Amino acid sequence: MISGLSDQNALTKAMVTKTYEIGGKKITFESGRLALLADGAVVIRNEAGNYLLTTVGIKEEVNMSASFFPLSVEFQEKYYATGKIGGNRFMKREGRPSEAAILNSRMIDRPIRPMFPKGTINDIQIISTIMSSSGDSDYGFYGITGASLAIQLAGITEFEGPVAGIRIALLADGTTFKFDPTITELGEALLDLTVAGTDDAITMVESQGKEVNESIMIRAFEFAHGLVRDLVAAQRDFIAFYHVTHPISEKKLFAVEDKSELKDKVDALITDERIIKLYHLGKTDFHHALVSLEEEIQLALAPTDESEVYADKDIKEAVYAVVKKHMRKNILEKGLRLDGRKADEVRPIRGTFGILPRVHGSALFQRGITQALTIATLGGPGDIQIIDDMFEENTKRYIHHYNFPPFSVGEVRPLRGVGRREVGHGRLAEKALEPVLPSLEKFPYFIRMVSEITTCNGSSSMASVCGSTMAMMDAGVPITALVSGVAMGMIYDDVTGKYIVLSDIQAQEDFLGDLDFKVTRTDKGITALQMDCKIAGLSMEVVGKVFAQAKISLEHIRIEMSKELTAPRPNLSPYAPFILSITIPTDRIREVIGKGGEMIQKITKDFSVEVDITDEGMVSVTAKNQETGKAAIAFITALLKDIEPGEMYTGKALKILEGVGVIIDLGSGKSGMVHISKIAKERVENIEHFVKMGDMVTVKVLTVDKEKGRIGLERIITE
Repeated sequence: MISGLSDQNALTKAMVTKTYEIGGKKITFESGRLALLADGAVVIRNEAGNYLLTTVGIKEEVNMSASFFPLSVEFQEKYYATGKIGGNRFMKREGRPSEAAILNSRMIDRPIRPMFPKGTINDIQIISTIMSSSGDSDYGFYGITGASLAIQLAGITEFEGPVAGIRIALLADGTTFKFDPTITELGEALLDLTVAGTDDAITMVESQGKEVNESIMIRAFEFAHGLVRDLVAAQRDFIAFYHVTHPISEKKLFAVEDKSELKDKVDALITDERIIKLYHLGKTDFHHALVSLEEEIQLALAPTDESEVYADKDIKEAVYAVVKKHMRKNILEKGLRLDGRKADEVRPIRGTFGILPRVHGSALFQRGITQALTIATLGGPGDIQIIDDMFEENTKRYIHHYNFPPFSVGEVRPLRGVGRREVGHGRLAEKALEPVLPSLEKFPYFIRMVSEITTCNGSSSMASVCGSTMAMMDAGVPITALVSGVAMGMIYDDVTGKYIVLSDIQAQEDFLGDLDFKVTRTDKGITALQMDCKIAGLSMEVVGKVFAQAKISLEHIRIEMSKELTAPRPNLSPYAPFILSITIPTDRIREVIGKGGEMIQKITKDFSVEVDITDEGMVSVTAKNQETGKAAIAFITALLKDIEPGEMYTGKALKILEGVGVIIDLGSGKSGMVHISKIAKERVENIEHFVKMGDMVTVKVLTVDKEKGRIGLERIITE
């Protein structure tokens, strides 16, 4: 951390600001006002009132035993940013991060982490805080650019940036790409695309589309990368501008020692005969074979009086590095994958519907040994999830929860709740299926999907997408198309530039390869993308090749998914709630609710149902069975039916008004009065001689006064 900054220096330290025009918007970088003891701090603000502070802290003391890069990234939402109190009646402080904040944290981490030198073991913390927000757009993607700038301001010259992140939308007109779209524009957009990258290439992608074809996606990538380059250039300019008045002291990162001598010795010991023993094995057998190889090499390198002593941990790391090198070479030169598949071949697929007998819908999707058991649960509109973050309260009609228990990968470890990975994979599955969901008017159900990953050998998130599609079909959700998902990989030789794209990567290929490109698609187009690149980035040529190969793989997967069931079941599960809905004029909502909620409470009690009414006038009735649901809908329909003169009704006598008349129940909460002169043909002295309380009386409507709510009736005398 910065040291030696006195209070007087802090007061006199000049703030540096500079404004840039990016994609038609004015963006200002600012440093030197806030977070004076952070190693690097920058504010990114715009004319709309958005204000994002991003800081970087570096721990100079290092943990020499660290086996990974200890980088932590946090994105913080503040309720005050949008003028909101937030919380609940008992707690007003911001609590657990919202799902949006968790996803933004992951989005910043993914493109920033690979830009640090391999083997770095300094603790580095990035905190991005949205302190002021217009509420019109999600400013989170600027956290990528903010993190990159703050790292450079911290003097970490080994950082391989700058990196920038942008978000664009393909607007509803189908031709216009817009940078930093509003939340309203995103709701109507054909494509929502977030891209991170460097000057040279794209390194990360998050996307959701309404069945967008590949040519449009490539155009979107090209447009987005142009904006990335603009933001990268702005960062370089700002750093140079800042450096004029604020010299940046260089900070050195500590990386674990490169044990190239040990790797050379291990490389010499691992022959082709030893490598070939790792091929054509299942995940468990591969692990056992790798452990056996490590033990052989440890024995071969056992110290003598003259030889150097190597730690077992270092030998294992060297073995893995050498195995990785051999396997990558085999793919590039021989097209030989670990399990013997061709580059474009998908693992064997099996789809089974209706696994769980009492749930609303279920399906088991299995690809290789990776299994996703997905369960669909349907609820009424009252179950719709309320989203409480720093923005205005919103609702969510469809949610997907992804669970990744330790037994799925053969591990034993404590269950510690849901991690960021689970949240990210769940949101990806939501993005994939949202474009094919039926409208709320057509299917007035809340939908919750849960994917239980029971076995995993890679690509479990894409298995969840396939499993969710199948479980919805099993539950009778009338989705408009089947969605399949596949994880694409790549092996790239940075010396020769040669590369091979791999379809349906398994776990080891994910670790060994240079790309994890997840694609979900219907027969019409792409619904979601998620990409992380371990090399400098992707060219448009590679992106085009990935899309073309993925399209073929995804079609094959959809065919396999639908072998047992080709379309959604025509009927819902008998265990699912029965929901009927009608749309009523908005000016008549109060009639269904009644004074003080009296009418809606009556409907709920009399028919044992739940009634939900939207501001747009959609009335949904959730019932335990079809009979009571239809009866409640019939009651509401009759309630709203206008009574016209000349109509005939039979109703119960509710009240006798001596000398005036009798009140008759016309049903559906309506009543009218038979005047004493209209009870009989002769003069009536005592009403109860003709009508008693509780009698069923047939009447004809004479007059309707809609303003005063009065209905005049005439008693029909039957012989």
